[in-house]
Amino acid sequence: MKMISRGFIVLCILLAGCVPAPANPPVEPNASSWPTWVVTDVAAVRPAAPPDQAATQAELKEVQTLVAGRDQAALQQIAYWDSGSPSYRWIEIAFAQNRATPASAPRVFRMMSLLNVAIYDALVVAWDAKYTYQRARPAALAPSLPVVAQHTNSPSYPSEHAVAAGAASTVLAYIYPDLAQDFLAKAQAAADSRVLAGAHFPSDVEAGLELGRQVAQQVIARAQVDDTLPAWDGVIPTGPGHWTGEKPAEPNAAKWETWVLASPDAVRPGPPLAHDSPELAAELQEVMTITHTFPIDQKAMWWQSAEGVFENWYTFASLRMFEQGLDANPVAAARTYALMSVAQHDAVIACWDAKYTYWSFRPIHMEPTLKTVFATPNYPSYPSGHACVSTAISEVIAAEFPAYAEAIRARAADAYESRIWAGIHFRHEMVAGKEIGVAVAQQVLAWDD
Repeated sequence: MKMISRGFIVLCILLAGCVPAPANPPVEPNASSWPTWVVTDVAAVRPAAPPDQAATQAELKEVQTLVAGRDQAALQQIAYWDSGSPSYRWIEIAFAQNRATPASAPRVFRMMSLLNVAIYDALVVAWDAKYTYQRARPAALAPSLPVVAQHTNSPSYPSEHAVAAGAASTVLAYIYPDLAQDFLAKAQAAADSRVLAGAHFPSDVEAGLELGRQVAQQVIARAQVDDTLPAWDGVIPTGPGHWTGEKPAEPNAAKWETWVLASPDAVRPGPPLAHDSPELAAELQEVMTITHTFPIDQKAMWWQSAEGVFENWYTFASLRMFEQGLDANPVAAARTYALMSVAQHDAVIACWDAKYTYWSFRPIHMEPTLKTVFATPNYPSYPSGHACVSTAISEVIAAEFPAYAEAIRARAADAYESRIWAGIHFRHEMVAGKEIGVAVAQQVLAWDD
């Protein structure tokens, strides 16, 4: 009772304004020491110092003029780019582009890893610059300035939103060169929104855009190694138990550079069940005897969609970030997104390595009368790609948000069970895929320790 009374009195004093409420601590002042993926020397990439005091005062007047002239369109622009962490809109933009011009699953996972690694590494460098230069935000110099953006308690230079915009737009322009100008225009709009909001000086966003672009070029240099691999030789093994078909999807993905795995075959599983084994015959019976209800088939279809395969994991993580206030911690949010995307990227490479090592056939090859929920994917079966990538990303999310570990693992289980329901995989392929996913996630999380 005494503790309750004392707490009540303190609360009353705070509410009465007799003592100031405690200020929020600065956001991640030590983030410059966090590990990075492509940047080898954070200080070497650090932008030059911000303008001096006289130039800053001139910039402040420019900010005040822009803020005073805000109209409804400006407020909408600010609100759009202010939603979530700086990574949030760019992840949404990338997925929207994939829906408009669908790519193969390995290429989508690769795009997301390039995007999120570029944003994360650029923000680590930005955080080094912020706490090196300690530039005050505009409202610190003009307390009456009406700021209409969420407050990240960190120094002003460079702008975190501009950094993310520069990095993301440069990566997306590389992947979709015909749309490069559209992405660059979006980046400029994102950067401009921070000045309009009163959250940053013009030089903050200029330096941020340039820093993001610079780090993205390092990421792109890495991607170009994959893009210049020799063409697949076109040889498809023949014989009992082998996959049959033409133009299998992305055989070269088995040779792409990995982020954490020592090589694409680092976690390669043993061979699949023999084509004439009683164990495989029993697994075929499991597939053949699925009771196809509307809910089962609906789930199978959803997990085949872009939302099921790619987007839902990020939606889940973003909601947790909103709940926990991590949208106001840009570098921590970017770190989580990068770990998630790297896990799926390396998992799909490990999966494709096994697929194109064993060239294992699908259930429909063993039993041509089998009716599947949708067309069987045009590449070898073992191991299950859904099991690999869903397990990998769910294990990372479980580690990042342990209160939701059970929920996200249940979602991953649904994802890989859906491949049995659909009639396109055998049970042992799910088991092997899950083992790959767990192994990759463990290495991703170990990298971050």
